[in-house]
Amino acid sequence: MNATHESPPSVERRLIVEPGLAARIAAIAEPVLEGLGYRLVRVRVSGSDGCTVQIMAERPDGTMSIDDCEAASRALSPVFDVADPVPSAYRLELSSPGIDRPLVRRSDFERYAGHVMKVEMAVAAEGRKRFRGTLLGTEGDAARLRREDPKPEESAEVLLPMRDMAEARLVLTDALIAESLRRGKQAEREALQALNDNEPPETDENPADTSRPNQIRPTPGKNRGRAKNEGE
Repeated sequence: MNATHESPPSVERRLIVEPGLAARIAAIAEPVLEGLGYRLVRVRVSGSDGCTVQIMAERPDGTMSIDDCEAASRALSPVFDVADPVPSAYRLELSSPGIDRPLVRRSDFERYAGHVMKVEMAVAAEGRKRFRGTLLGTEGDAARLRREDPKPEESAEVLLPMRDMAEARLVLTDALIAESLRRGKQAEREALQALNDNEPPETDENPADTSRPNQIRPTPGKNRGRAKNEGE
């Protein structure tokens, strides 16, 4: 069964966590990300094309822009330089979860109820470790799944403890893409509204600029690692 790290009660902990080196990296990265207002989703260490440490993060509402990835990378790089969790040279990569994202917290399973997901269990459930089907919701710290391929002697629905999962992620479907686009447009509207709310009122000394529409300008930045937005 997967281990978890202690944390303040106000922060929702991940129920699906990584083992080994990735877990040690996560223990270093998570408090830094939380201090910036982000949530850690997943850490993956890859040996292809040299050693790459991929850290997937998001805002509490599920968004993560390129600027967010760059800010997180700039904050994490010096911390990793001091902690030195990887014994060899590596490349740090920050990314957003993407549309077919991993599900790691109870709120993830609640938010995406009704969508198709696939699960790899660390501890077998009902004699198998792999499941695929429609996520129906949660019951405590377990996810209820209506599986696509039940055998004649199996129930169509199964309850899977999240802490016994090695990985759970959404499956890319038309319905999921449509919902992702809807969420993205809503986030854009809220960001523009916040920008408008923070603008100073129009006065003779501060006339309104009608030459261009309101927009959010990206903030340029450099970081040792690589930032990318999986959702784009």
